[in-house]
Amino acid sequence: MNLGLIWQGCWAMANNVTKEFELYEPMRAWLQQYLENKYKGSTVITIDSHSRTLDLYLEQNGIADYYPQAIGLDIQIDILGIVINKGKPNIAFIEAKKTQLNLHDLGQLWAYCKLCEPIEAFLLSSAGLGSLNKVLNNLNRQDLLDFGSNKTIKKMQVGKWDINTKSIDYKTIVPKI
Repeated sequence: MNLGLIWQGCWAMANNVTKEFELYEPMRAWLQQYLENKYKGSTVITIDSHSRTLDLYLEQNGIADYYPQAIGLDIQIDILGIVINKGKPNIAFIEAKKTQLNLHDLGQLWAYCKLCEPIEAFLLSSAGLGSLNKVLNNLNRQDLLDFGSNKTIKKMQVGKWDINTKSIDYKTIVPKI
């Protein structure tokens, strides 16, 4: 029995959550502060939205007409941000994971972003970038983070969530904020 591997496993568990649900409220609070700071003067609403489809939250907040492409689709974003500036709503997403990130996770958020074009989109994991580290940093394929119309290309942001500081580990964020 390799005690070193057992210790590493215990350390990893102590520095992670047991259920993904535990990430939602700290990430929601972080997103609220982030959006308020970045979009000063706007009304900002953030919601733990993991339990229902996106279109229900858009309807509940009176902005479904701005996102008809989301109606009737089974899109379940973990954290939804709504930024209203001069009567115009924009949305922001966080997709949360407690496991190391992979291409499947990126693809899920990318599809949501292509459909809904949020102003901000984050893929965050309390376990780190996983295989996306190789894709984004070693192979330098940050073009895989692109979404938006031809006029305005935006980038999803991928990073490690620090459960102790309840914030993004900014050393890991791709692309850099």
